[in-house]
Amino acid sequence: MSSQILFEHPLSEKMRTWLRIEFLLQQLSSQLPLNDYPSALYFLRNISDLLDIFERGDIRTELLKELERQQRKLQAWVEVPGVDMQRITSLKEQLRNTGSSLMAGSRLGQVLREDKLISLVRQRLSIPGGCCSFDLPTLHVWLNASESARNNLVNHWLASLESLRETLALILDLIRHSSPFRKQTSLNGFYQDNGDDADLLRLEMNLEDAIYPQVSGHKSRFAIRFLPLDSEHGVIPERIDFNLACC
Repeated sequence: MSSQILFEHPLSEKMRTWLRIEFLLQQLSSQLPLNDYPSALYFLRNISDLLDIFERGDIRTELLKELERQQRKLQAWVEVPGVDMQRITSLKEQLRNTGSSLMAGSRLGQVLREDKLISLVRQRLSIPGGCCSFDLPTLHVWLNASESARNNLVNHWLASLESLRETLALILDLIRHSSPFRKQTSLNGFYQDNGDDADLLRLEMNLEDAIYPQVSGHKSRFAIRFLPLDSEHGVIPERIDFNLACC
């Protein structure tokens, strides 16, 4: 078991949205196959949350802008002596391919939004216990149908999100590896610094310290206050060493 714990905190609204989408996409695969009510409702609730996020803004446009930005950053590396040109070329090709795939697809979430079963479940999720078999006989029948039929539909839903998943995975991987971790020290549980137009803070801390960071700020400047997990009896050391990457 690792003695280190990694915290990530977004410094921009687009990064906040992307991390939430990444989290929901990861949850979708955690309950497969859908063989019972708990796994099905967990899956469909995450689908509903994804659709809510899609409806709040133009996610695809923001991702395409980021793909272009990453292309420009890679191009700037071309003139650097000793750079791994094979790696640069490979990444540029990945960015182009994922961008083309994202552009070619239908509106994000359109397949899910038009599905009758998903629509019926979404209407009942806000009602306490509203997804009982007598409330949703359609879901009850579907869960008792053949496993192959359920898997085919679930795979169809997930396939409609594949270009989004690939694009987001590539973008977040590039951002996360855009800056190295550097050792920092907080005094009396407080640390602040300039963000240098970063979108994401990554903090590595010792798990056994039972301390977590509370981040405030934005792309230009941020502050971190360290708090004890035990709010009543926990103690914050005068000095806390941690690793920080501003990505």
